[in-house]
Amino acid sequence: MEFLIKALQLILSLSILIILHEFGHFFFAKIFKTRVEKFYLFFNPGFSLFKLKKGETEYGIGWLPLGGYVKISGMIDESMDKEQLKQPPQPWEFRSKPAWQRLLIMVGGVLINFILALFIFWMILFKWGDSYVPVDGAKYGYSYHPIGHEIGLEDGDIILSIDTFEVETISDVVHYILLEEPESFTVQRGDSVFRLPVPDGLGQRFLSGGVKQFAQFRIPFVVDSIISGMPAEEAGIKKGDSLIAVSGTEAPFFHEFVAELNKYTGDSTIISFYRDGVLMSLPVLVNKSGKIGIAPKSPSNYLEVKTHKYGFFEAFPAGISKGVSVLASYVKQLRLIFTKEGMRQVGGFGTIGSLFPASWDWLSFWTTTAFLSLILAFMNILPIPALDGGHVLFLLYEMVTGRKPSEKFLEHAQLIGMILLIALLLYANGNDIFRWLSE
Repeated sequence: MEFLIKALQLILSLSILIILHEFGHFFFAKIFKTRVEKFYLFFNPGFSLFKLKKGETEYGIGWLPLGGYVKISGMIDESMDKEQLKQPPQPWEFRSKPAWQRLLIMVGGVLINFILALFIFWMILFKWGDSYVPVDGAKYGYSYHPIGHEIGLEDGDIILSIDTFEVETISDVVHYILLEEPESFTVQRGDSVFRLPVPDGLGQRFLSGGVKQFAQFRIPFVVDSIISGMPAEEAGIKKGDSLIAVSGTEAPFFHEFVAELNKYTGDSTIISFYRDGVLMSLPVLVNKSGKIGIAPKSPSNYLEVKTHKYGFFEAFPAGISKGVSVLASYVKQLRLIFTKEGMRQVGGFGTIGSLFPASWDWLSFWTTTAFLSLILAFMNILPIPALDGGHVLFLLYEMVTGRKPSEKFLEHAQLIGMILLIALLLYANGNDIFRWLSE
């Protein structure tokens, strides 16, 4: 069920982004009276799942979910329709339009995706506001990845700053480490504050180790609900019990308790807990999934959550600022791809799908969709043949020099670009499959 929910969110999100991206090209083509022969969600080599002819345009859904396209008359695109280009140019064709009009047609998709992302961030801030847990809002501190323990951090520590950068939320830590190569942390441990040196290459260790969560909130494990028919109910554990140990090993916090419990998967163990201030212990069977059938109280019970609410117009500039900030951070992270460890983290549809939550949540869905819209806009504007940016590059050359690249050159460039993109697609999704098989 978790896989299905993520898959549905991925399909819906990409469908929205692809349709609106292609609509951007379609919109400007229609403004400049350029004929659009096809408008497709997904590719349709051989056959279409659905198609409808309206006017001069065929609208349809393909069977190959690797993107979408609009086929514009007189343009060298992924269809590689050379026969049309052998005929004399017609006034409704792309190649007959002035360079500035062709430029707007080509950037239309990127423009729509960028505007869409800013609009989504605007609406998110208006409806939900901006909620976050400040670093000092974690009452019990944080638990850290083993790499954090190796460099001197202890569970319960709070990272207050990195070099001169003051940490606002714990997610700032990984971003800063990956992008800035810091020299030291300022750490609060209990009542003391001290400086902790950061070893060189920590960001590369994060990448090579596939670290997805460097730090997480430490919260007590207080039972909020019991799943009927599961071992916890049969053992006599009740709502409100505060779990503190597994088989005599102290584990007063949720992540510690779960880690200890997993050691007894498929076996029985003794769980210790407080009930109404009285210490008690009960034998419990841990099923083959490492579960006993209990859910903890929400982390919000132990964390100080700050929420900034926005009015409709106030959310507009805040949404633009958020979108620009997200895009700038993404662009900075792209340099990591050119490292050995970074290349290993490149992923395809599996990686994209993992960005969505396991249960349907509209806030998470729209936040992820806005992020993907920015990525789609940026990646498409890169000056690579077969992408919008490749066409834009050749158009800018034409506008500056007054000379149009030959159709034969554009055909070869399109073919090379498509080969590069297919190779990247295979590599990225191959990485996903390799990681899945290695788990």
